[in-house]
Amino acid sequence: MNQPRVQPLNPPYSPDIQAAFERIMPPGMAPLKLFRSMAHNSRVLQRMLAGGLLDRGSIALRERELLILRATALCSAEYEWGVHVAGFAGKAGFTAEQIADTCSDSIDPGLWSPAEQALVALADSLHASASVDDILWRRLREHFSDQQLIECLLLVGLYHAVSFVVNGLQVEREGYAPRFPG
Repeated sequence: MNQPRVQPLNPPYSPDIQAAFERIMPPGMAPLKLFRSMAHNSRVLQRMLAGGLLDRGSIALRERELLILRATALCSAEYEWGVHVAGFAGKAGFTAEQIADTCSDSIDPGLWSPAEQALVALADSLHASASVDDILWRRLREHFSDQQLIECLLLVGLYHAVSFVVNGLQVEREGYAPRFPG
């Protein structure tokens, strides 16, 4: 593993950074290394946290996390993939086989519902071409409303951006976060 390009800040944090960490992190959990690294630019950290989509949205937590896991796996962002596996995979009800499948070149359709297969296809399409063809859009519309599809598109894009940051900064993996399978 390469060394982090920007060392995460250590406490004590400035009051605005401390307040941001308290808003985003569960009580008693230390701020993620990603957030502590980004805290070198308080404005960017604040804007990133303000634009987050980890609240209760128009799609189910399982759908949200599937999009995040697939997008971060496609971007080889092991840090972010592992954080989401550790933090949300259990709540989302993913099996170990499904978690591993999010990293595969082509998913096993036997592991996913038709709606979930469409979400993976969305993440794959946006990653490959930054677009969605009409056939895939019709397939997605069988399962999701316009409101939900807007959220899905932004989730994939947002987690591409997060992947760029963690990969570019070479953020060191959190000790509790799993690695990519294999």
